[in-house]
Amino acid sequence: IFVIGCSSSEIIGNQIGSSTNLEAAEAIYDGIIPVLKENGIYAAAQCCEHLNRALVIEEEAMLKYGFEQVNAIPQPNHAGGAFATVCYQRYDKPVLVESINQKADAGIDIGGTMIGMHIHSVVVPMRISLRKIGEAPIICARYRPKYVGGQRAVYDENLM
Repeated sequence: IFVIGCSSSEIIGNQIGSSTNLEAAEAIYDGIIPVLKENGIYAAAQCCEHLNRALVIEEEAMLKYGFEQVNAIPQPNHAGGAFATVCYQRYDKPVLVESINQKADAGIDIGGTMIGMHIHSVVVPMRISLRKIGEAPIICARYRPKYVGGQRAVYDENLM
C-alpha cells in the first residue's frame, strides 16, 4: 500500500485547506495512480482532518487486508479534500476506511498533510530529486523493520 496525502491548496501556493483546487488534484491523480496500478500497488488517498484523515482505497484492498469501511463521501470544500474526492470519483470501487492499521509500505506527503500515521511503525524519510509539486513541498517516506536487540545485535544492512 502506498499512501498519498495531498493539499491542492499548497500546490497552488496557498495555505493548506484554504483553496481547494480540483484541477491540481486531478493532475496528481493522473501522475501517480496509473503508475501504482501498473505495478500492482494499492493507493490509499488520505482525507483531511475533517474526516479524521480517513483513507479512500479500492474495495479490493479493503477486503484483502481486512480493513473496516466507514460511511462518508469526501467532498472538496467540506470534508475530505480535493485529492480524496477525485480518488473517490475515479477508483473502480472506492470505499472509505478509518485506518489502514499502519500497513502502508511507503508514501508521499504533498503539502504537509502528515501521512506518517499510516505507514508501518518505523518511518524513514526519503529524499528524492523533486522537492516541490507546484508550490507544495513534498516528503516521501518508507518503512523499515524495527531494530531489536542492543549492543551485541548485528543487523541486516539490506533492511535498513
